[in-house]
Amino acid sequence: MNILLTSVGRRVELLKAFRQSMRRSNITAKIVTADLKKSAPASFLADTAELAPRIDDPDYVEKLLDICDRHRIDLLIPLIDTELYLLSLYRQKFKDRGVTLLVSSVRTNEICYSKKATAIFFKQISVKTPKVYDLSQTEDLIFPLIVKPNTGSSSVGLHYVRDRTELVFFSNYVKDAIVQEMIQGDEYTIDVLLDFKGNVISIVPRLRLETRAGEVSKGITTKNPALIAAAKYVVESLPGAIGCITLQCFLQPNGEIVFIEINPRFGGGYPLSYRAGADFPSWIVESYLGNNPKVAIDEWEDNLAMLRYDDAIFVKAHEISLSSPSREQAIYQSSRS
Repeated sequence: MNILLTSVGRRVELLKAFRQSMRRSNITAKIVTADLKKSAPASFLADTAELAPRIDDPDYVEKLLDICDRHRIDLLIPLIDTELYLLSLYRQKFKDRGVTLLVSSVRTNEICYSKKATAIFFKQISVKTPKVYDLSQTEDLIFPLIVKPNTGSSSVGLHYVRDRTELVFFSNYVKDAIVQEMIQGDEYTIDVLLDFKGNVISIVPRLRLETRAGEVSKGITTKNPALIAAAKYVVESLPGAIGCITLQCFLQPNGEIVFIEINPRFGGGYPLSYRAGADFPSWIVESYLGNNPKVAIDEWEDNLAMLRYDDAIFVKAHEISLSSPSREQAIYQSSRS
């Protein structure tokens, strides 16, 4: 079967996981990647790497359809937040070309992409979540607070504010800002996999020990029944959720679980869950083929730690050269002139 992974960027470990899983399952799989940049490191692990326009380009969907046609893609798996909602709108168009999207419903993507919508969803299903403050009514503020973009990701634009002066500055500085109370406790990311019918296959909580640029760099798998049960309830409450869903929450000292975010895609720290035995790539393919993966929801290694470090891929310069200067090159040239 042929698989297309879009917006691959630096997801080298994820590409390796797919390769290892397909080989272990004796599945002959062609892995194609698509990315805006020719220099995307993960693209060099693919059988074929394609360039794609920006996601906000009017031709983005047509370009992906063209890639799917030329490579006879069976399964398309997007990897960043900004394309999930867009692709969910075109599910039928891809299906008509014989392509299955590992993308949740339009409604679930609407809930997950907006932090405000996510907070409303948590309240509707009676799940504890940080309070969202209305900036027009600031008399009951308790500092410190968090200011972040309503549709941001990877902690980009997230700021901790300690007083009203900082709050005024950052709420105006951050585009479409949302202000939330700050929660204390141990932070967890929870990887959840659902089949194409929305049935939960596996749930892996990961304690976040250290993060870098919004992505976990040190973590430990934790077989906590309360976290597993809470995550199962949340994803089963989402309308039309399928594939990999990544939840973020805090486990407070009193045992209370506070959910803060949902990302309906592979999380950046998923390689830890994979090494612990939660083989999402294989189970996704099994589900796609109509088979029910015969695994327990917690069939993975407990207390496995991941300690990430920098690595590099070395290629010839002409392999990443572009016909026109990149934005970074253009800025540099402009500053030198």
